[in-house]
Amino acid sequence: MNNIQQTLSIIKPDAVERNLSEEIKNEFKNNNFDILKEKKVKISKSEAEKFYQVHQTKPFYNDLCEYLSSGPIVVMILERNEAVTENRKLMGATDPTKAEEGTLRKKFGISIDKNSVHGSDSLENAKKEIDFFFKD
Repeated sequence: MNNIQQTLSIIKPDAVERNLSEEIKNEFKNNNFDILKEKKVKISKSEAEKFYQVHQTKPFYNDLCEYLSSGPIVVMILERNEAVTENRKLMGATDPTKAEEGTLRKKFGISIDKNSVHGSDSLENAKKEIDFFFKD
């Protein structure tokens, strides 16, 4: 049964800085994701704080916001069957050292903070996150 969904993916500053954007986009394409829209942006710390609002009570919140706003990022709307779940699988565990072989974070992540990619964790958040970057 088809369950076509959209999810947000971010290629984070560490991966953009290392010129990995094209390689990461190819990983998505090779895993049956369509990239519907994409753009390279630089967000402010206050924008990052809004984006990561769901994490504001967590100890890593400030570092996360500092980091996401530290350099250019590539934001994309990905679409495919079960996009949210499949993107989470493709990304791998938050900590690259614990991520499975073949996942984006295993291949490209530097550390738990600089793990190269972000993906929405639910359909509800995917909608919010897509709207955050792609409000027409």
